[in-house]
Formats: sequence, C-alpha cells, structure tokens
Amino acid sequence: MRSHTEARRELERAIGALADSFVIDWRVECASTNSVLTDATPADDGRVHVVVAERQTAGRGRRGRQWLSWDGASLTFSTLWRFAPGAPVPAGLSLVAGIAVARALEQLGVQGVQLKWPNDVLVHGDKLAGILVELLPGRGRTPAAVIGIGINVDLPAHAEVPDQEGVTDLARALQAPPPARSLVLASVLVELQRLLETYAAAGFAALRGAWQQRNAFADLPVRICSDTDTLEGICSGVDDDGALLLRTEAGTRRVLVGDVSLRPLPGAKA
Repeated sequence: MRSHTEARRELERAIGALADSFVIDWRVECASTNSVLTDATPADDGRVHVVVAERQTAGRGRRGRQWLSWDGASLTFSTLWRFAPGAPVPAGLSLVAGIAVARALEQLGVQGVQLKWPNDVLVHGDKLAGILVELLPGRGRTPAAVIGIGINVDLPAHAEVPDQEGVTDLARALQAPPPARSLVLASVLVELQRLLETYAAAGFAALRGAWQQRNAFADLPVRICSDTDTLEGICSGVDDDGALLLRTEAGTRRVLVGDVSLRPLPGAKA
C-alpha cells in the first residue's frame, strides 16, 4: 500500500493547477478529521485546508452517530471553507457537497449516482458516501464551515454498517479495481472548489437543479423521522435554501432536519 506521503504527492499532481489552492495534511491516524479542523482551526491564509486520515478512531456522522471506516478501504477527509465576511449562515451546504461528490464519482465512471437528503450519496439505492457539515462560530472571524466526507472505496468482505440496509463501495459500483484514493480525493476537491465558488456567488438556488436531477426519492412516498416528530408524504425535492419539500395531505411542508426513508406502500410489509 502507498505511504501517505506518496499519496499526498500523487494528490497534488492530480489536482494540477489548483494545487496551490489547498493545504493537504495527510495523517496516518486521528480521532476525527472534522475535529482536527474544528478544535484547532488553521489561520486564514487564503487556501483551503484539508485533513485526510488513513484511520479515524472516533469518526463522526450526523446526529451523533459513529462513522465507520476501514484501513486502506475508505477515504475519510475534511475540508475547511471560508466565506465572505458578513455572509449569511450557509444554507444547503451539505447538499452542495453531495453534488460535488456525485459529479466526481460520475467523472470516474460510476453510473446510477443518487443523492439522499440531506447528506448521503447513493449508487442504485445503496450508500457509498456520507457528509457531515459543521459551522464554525463567528466570534468576529470570517464565517467558515468544516465539510467532512467519507467514501467507501473497496470495503472488506466482513465490513458491516449497523442500521444501514444497503451499503456499497467504489469497487462494486465500477465493477473493477477502484482508482487510488488520492485520485478520488483530487476529483472531489476540484468539484468542491468549482461548486463552492458558484455557491458563494449565487447561493444554493443556483445549484438546486443539479441536486434535483439526482434526487434518490423524487416523487416517491417517504417517511421523515426527527428527534421530536415523524412525517410522511411525497418527496417533492428541495427548496432554494436546501430544505426538503414534503407534499402532505395538509399541503407542502418544509423540513429542515430529519432522516429520510422510503415509506412502505399500502399493504406492503414495513
């Protein structure tokens, strides 16, 4: 297996002309790549800081869940993105990151890429990648967000993810040996750079159509569970601020938080 030093050099070559826009910190191990950037936020030097880990001992997912990864089989990394001073709280940022991952996978040859609101990337219904966005408090600083991404590259046969019905990886999606993780990372970083420039200039509304095109549950009956409520309806897509639009008997509801799953059809087994 490549050393992380070799992988970092390969990554920089793959990014090409944009290499100077990033600071790459490729580590053998850390508790959480998101925590590295939130606990000791780098000074603003005009570049995007990226932390990649071969191994996470306490990887985090949404709503306090654990993010599982396997040595050499997963790509786990976090990026620090800063926004213009005085900019409003970023809305729909996890969806923008999802579009970037989806486009990178498609460029690598993956077919059937879908997006599940608000933070999962699927291939033919099975989860291939997840996203965790954490906003950093302002305190007079430039607004910033840490975007954590985990991608299954070539999972071992024994890999299991609790509470996740369908899981896949890049090797199965391509039906071939996957590209090096450094090349996958380069593709995602380039797409993030492009899309976040659009996002900073025009907001999520400018990218909403790209998300809708890949909506895994478009016009399907879904159930949305949060800590306080359960809603059911037809998934109508997302709003200009990234809220999920749910068509119910009482009208269209905007949903800002929750987990989405397909709702069993009448008479079907749950």
